Amino acid sequence: MIANVKSVVAGTAGHIDHGKTALVKALTGIDADRLAEEKRRGITIDIGFAHLEFEGAKPGERLRIGFVDVPGHEKFIRNMLAGVGGIDLVLLVIAADEAIKPQTREHFDIARLLAVKRGLVALTKSDLVDQDTLDVVRLEIEDFLRGSFLEGAPIVPVSSLRATGLDDLKRELARVAGEVPARDAGAVFRLPIDRVFTMKGHGTVVTGTLISGAVKKEDEVEVFPIGKRVRVRGVQVHGANAEQASAGQRTALNLAGVDKSELARGMVIAPLAPAQAFQATQRLDVQLSLLKSAKPLKQNARVHFHAYTAETVADVMLVPDITVDTKNAKQLAPGATGFAQLRLAEPTLLLPGDRFILRQWAPVITIGGGVVLDADPLPARKMPAPSRKDFLTTLATGTPEDIVVARLARRGVQGLTLRELMAETGWTEPRTTAVIASLSAVHRIVKHGAHLVDTPAYAEARKRVQNAIADFQAKNPLVAGMNKEDLRVRLGIPAEVFEGVLRALTRQGAIEVAGDQVRVAGRGVEMKDEESESKRVIEQAFASAGLKVPALKDVLAGVQLDKTRAHKLVTLLLRDKVLIKLGDDLVFHQTALTGLRRQLAEYKKVSPNLDVAKFKDLTGVSRKYAIPLLEWLDRERVTKRVGDLRVIL
Repeated sequence: MIANVKSVVAGTAGHIDHGKTALVKALTGIDADRLAEEKRRGITIDIGFAHLEFEGAKPGERLRIGFVDVPGHEKFIRNMLAGVGGIDLVLLVIAADEAIKPQTREHFDIARLLAVKRGLVALTKSDLVDQDTLDVVRLEIEDFLRGSFLEGAPIVPVSSLRATGLDDLKRELARVAGEVPARDAGAVFRLPIDRVFTMKGHGTVVTGTLISGAVKKEDEVEVFPIGKRVRVRGVQVHGANAEQASAGQRTALNLAGVDKSELARGMVIAPLAPAQAFQATQRLDVQLSLLKSAKPLKQNARVHFHAYTAETVADVMLVPDITVDTKNAKQLAPGATGFAQLRLAEPTLLLPGDRFILRQWAPVITIGGGVVLDADPLPARKMPAPSRKDFLTTLATGTPEDIVVARLARRGVQGLTLRELMAETGWTEPRTTAVIASLSAVHRIVKHGAHLVDTPAYAEARKRVQNAIADFQAKNPLVAGMNKEDLRVRLGIPAEVFEGVLRALTRQGAIEVAGDQVRVAGRGVEMKDEESESKRVIEQAFASAGLKVPALKDVLAGVQLDKTRAHKLVTLLLRDKVLIKLGDDLVFHQTALTGLRRQLAEYKKVSPNLDVAKFKDLTGVSRKYAIPLLEWLDRERVTKRVGDLRVIL
């Protein structure tokens, strides 16, 4: 029984008419040229696909190699780029009778820029030359590959026409494919679309090479960048019906809820939120490298941008002080590597770690490529050049823990939620939570609920909160504390983080929280002599008035304080429930209202209810006071209004 089937994607590369398609057909029995024009002209125009299954080099392993056959003609390099974005290894095809040609070099440059790590060389049409010529061509190829990822790779002479050397090539393919690390089916699912068509009885179908994760029938997914939510009605893998497709497999999805006219090559199928809060982007912070053969890349240069199956136009904004070319800080020198921001003409879904290719605006030739570092960059004004350089360097070379800390640090006290961090990094929830756990264990980050903040920013937040409270109380000695929500909004701290800060400062003994107010621990209201006297006067004025209270403004006019401080004293008395406010200018002392409660309890022995007139007679107050007092008694559930009467409860 076969224990394991490993899927590997191999991309052909090479000059036009060097036999790429013929070789794939000889290996797989599948003609990758599917277009009528390709048949008529005898050249590959668009990307084609084929697959081959055989036993791997390891015991019990079976390999499924999906071949992406790309056009070799320089006019169709853009189609070639749509096919090679997700390959695991390259099959470099070089005709023995022509050796290395211009598109051999360009295709190989593209493979290097895409960071392909493995591959081999098929020396096709070997039956057309003698052994001496074959040896010379082999030496030329070895020299061409020296110093590259294919240095020392197998160079296998083959003839597709005579079917010679194919077994040797398959054997080497099996060996190289066996060395390719297995793709993580548990990673975030993404399928760049390379074809869209309709099938009778099925509807809309998209195809692509699944670059990561897995997708199964009945999954709800999203089409980026259009934000269309669709359902997967059916799945095919390498042309056969399947329940699920996994990373590395040639995949067709039958989609419900979308029309063919809405979709196009370059779009990406990915998970729905909240599983992953992805967003398409038009700005990318990247590390890019120029080929030695390229011209210097100038600031604001317009280029053709290719990533997976997407193609658009981009403007290049070099990050200041990072260019290798010190003679001119506004350009990147040939052969150099630097940081830049790419501003895309059209939105696309890309994640950190994705590779891309840049082609010159005119004439259209490959000039470089690189890797996405940040698909959600902050505006440059929020990150000065030195900080931005350090941040991008960390993204390019740091550990996962370093990357998380850097991403949190640039957000300050705002931090990120778990979902936001997953969207920024492209990581799965298990991987993200594992990194967070390791950082929390060594106190490099602080977690409150779903909110994450780096430790220095959290410490700064605590300091700002403590200082803001102390400053408020110093300026407002007659106010018992500061409103919590006012403080949070003023400092711009997320609610979960703010509550965590308050708990920490309370445990530390630095502050006290009473209801919706916070204050410095041990510091209450601080009154001067004239303020204490005025407070006594205000309280006495209402206490002695009973239920026939004076107007608040008249009481305050009689104290020796300015209006602002006088109102603060009233606020203190209201907070302590010494005074109770029933209207804008109607305030009662709590002893008067307590006496009113007792008076109604006694009256209930005589009658269970009363009207407004009887209430006025009982209390001796006018209608001006009677109505607010009765409404207060209703709210306090001392009485209940029934028509024109009040029932005493």
